[in-house]
Amino acid sequence: MEPFGRLPDLTRLRLLVELDRLGTMAAVADHLGYGTSAISKHLAVLEQEVGVPLLRPVGRRVRLTPAGSRLVERAVGILAAVEEATAELRDGAEPAGRVRLASFYTAVEPVVLPVVARMRRLHPRVELEISEHEPERTVELLRSGEVDLGVVYDYSLVPHSWPSELSARRFEAQPLYLAVPGSHSDSQGPIALSELAAFAERGWITNSRGTDDDELVHRVCAMAGFVPRIPHRMDSLHLVNSLVGAGLGVALLAESGIERDRSDVAFRRLDPLAGTRRSFLVARAGQWTWPPIAAVAAAIRTR
Repeated sequence: MEPFGRLPDLTRLRLLVELDRLGTMAAVADHLGYGTSAISKHLAVLEQEVGVPLLRPVGRRVRLTPAGSRLVERAVGILAAVEEATAELRDGAEPAGRVRLASFYTAVEPVVLPVVARMRRLHPRVELEISEHEPERTVELLRSGEVDLGVVYDYSLVPHSWPSELSARRFEAQPLYLAVPGSHSDSQGPIALSELAAFAERGWITNSRGTDDDELVHRVCAMAGFVPRIPHRMDSLHLVNSLVGAGLGVALLAESGIERDRSDVAFRRLDPLAGTRRSFLVARAGQWTWPPIAAVAAAIRTR
């Protein structure tokens, strides 16, 4: 890429990044409130600024050239650095502002709600808005700017990679359990992977809103030497526990998903080789030093 005489305009860089993320100028226009012709003109000027073609026509759409893709990679870092520098200029002030936080279901009560109470006490000028979403949706909302901070999870056997414009910080890891009917003849104590073969003919129960739980079950069962049958998928972890209690199957659950007061379900801690469920805070790369986000993130990590 030829060196340019002056730095590209940041707004035009962001338009290019959004085009790479959303795929079409119409989608970028809809998301940012620009007209498509204005976006086209801005990107044409950006090509003049950098001195190389960034887009190529493909039918009625455009695609990034190799140079355009390389510029997007650099632009993500540039934009994040500008966001971080701007946040640092405001650092040291009492945190104040709105933080839109999205969290997966089983983290809302044990993680998010205690933080809300703590923030009210320590930083009353920070306003928290909370929504519940599966991790995949939270990542989409972070990338689009519709939320500021996400609480998400993955499994160490099914690890996630994060989009380049996002930054993830792990704050927790939970062991996994096999939930079995309480009437099962051997429903006590830890369970080794080799023992899972005893459940090869059972139905397995997973989450209906994401694919990670299915993938986890398949990988754990593959380690035990069989392919699981998954007839039941439920949004509610309470219903997962209830189906297990009714004898309709078994389930892999993280520690926060088990209902210990049930007499119809037994929870057997899985062999550490099955891994853990890991919880992360995720934000745009340049936003961690903005005082309201920094305060919320610190409250979650030190709760």
